[in-house]
Amino acid sequence: MQDTVERLNIDCLCRSLDVDALGAAFAREIGDDHFAAELARTHPGLVSRLPVFISTHHAAHMRNIITAIEGVTRLPAFRDAVLAYAPQIAGFDPGPIGVFMGYDFHLGPDGPQLIEINTNAGGALLNAYLAQAQRACCKEVEVLYPISSSLEQMSARFIESFQSEFRRQGPARPLARIAIVDDQPEAQFLYPEFRLFQRLFERHGIAAVIADAGALQWRDGALWHDGQPIDLIYNRLTDFAFTEDRHRDVRAAYLAGAVAVTPNPRAHALFADKRNLIAMTDPAVLASWGVAEPVIALLHQGIAKTEPVTAARADALWSGRSRLFFKPARGYGSKAAYRGDKLTKRVWTDILAGDYIAQALVQPSGRGVSVDGTRQLMKVDIRNYSYDGAVQLLAARLYQGQTTNMRTPGGGFAPVFVGDIAADLACACV
Repeated sequence: MQDTVERLNIDCLCRSLDVDALGAAFAREIGDDHFAAELARTHPGLVSRLPVFISTHHAAHMRNIITAIEGVTRLPAFRDAVLAYAPQIAGFDPGPIGVFMGYDFHLGPDGPQLIEINTNAGGALLNAYLAQAQRACCKEVEVLYPISSSLEQMSARFIESFQSEFRRQGPARPLARIAIVDDQPEAQFLYPEFRLFQRLFERHGIAAVIADAGALQWRDGALWHDGQPIDLIYNRLTDFAFTEDRHRDVRAAYLAGAVAVTPNPRAHALFADKRNLIAMTDPAVLASWGVAEPVIALLHQGIAKTEPVTAARADALWSGRSRLFFKPARGYGSKAAYRGDKLTKRVWTDILAGDYIAQALVQPSGRGVSVDGTRQLMKVDIRNYSYDGAVQLLAARLYQGQTTNMRTPGGGFAPVFVGDIAADLACACV
């Protein structure tokens, strides 16, 4: 069955994205008939016109791995170990657990393997629109890969996760005002998605602003923006511990419990610090924490083996670098991440001087595309957007090069079709 799925990903070049339907959906939400055209002009590599196919077995296996990880993160021993090296602010627990957790997998030869967890994973709402704007390339695929949820259903899940975060903070009153916060938000690559979120919140009766973090003011026991108090921050900052001076008012309001922040510094420390995967892939450590043997085996097989980069291990890591990927422990967005086989001695010196982890290189699966009439093979990673351990949406990212970049012609975000394919599939694509 899996061979047939792989064959469909390689050989099916039929475009499934209904561009007109996507543009019409954007126009209805934003109230701007030119939004889709402008997005295509400014972000030509953001969206792929092809879906990625995966089996129900692989989708279920990823969910099982996520469930196992979330179970370990709730253990007191895990939290004690993580918070010992996390920034001090991570010790503060205001209640919210973090919207849009992003569990990123490669579908390697041995099945799905987790390569990274992100707490402010972008693209969920864009991918909800993409999933809705698909048309099957043939009847066989339409039967095997039905769209599982409507845009409204997915949007309702997203709204409920924000409302749940506000309830976890403690207020008995309804969530009234959200600030979507980043530094210079209009200059951010995913600013168009911020606009979609703003309209989504407003459509569900929640006032919403897109705000620069420096424009928020902590005074009189509340966090203010343009004369209005903010109930909740949808946090897209990459200053995960609010250490920068321009984030001091956000930090003060957060620590005072005056505003709900999601995702927050504690969530980042518990999930997205890449050093956490060192323990998650160490059977002896997991066993010492009381993790059951079947869960240890699942994590050992389902997470790319991760170890710290230290001076004592430098020679061994350099010798085995072709089988490794090096990432900054608290990095994000593939910044300063390197495939071992591409390393120079100069970069290796920087890695040794920094705070890095080394991760077993998991070769990604492939997706055939046609770019200007030329057949190309893209790399694929699969992102599980989740809240409170439940997967809300699956999406793929197609790319070339070392890491995902959203700038590869023919690449970008792609919907994931989950289903089981018979070996004698009659689809003309394959």
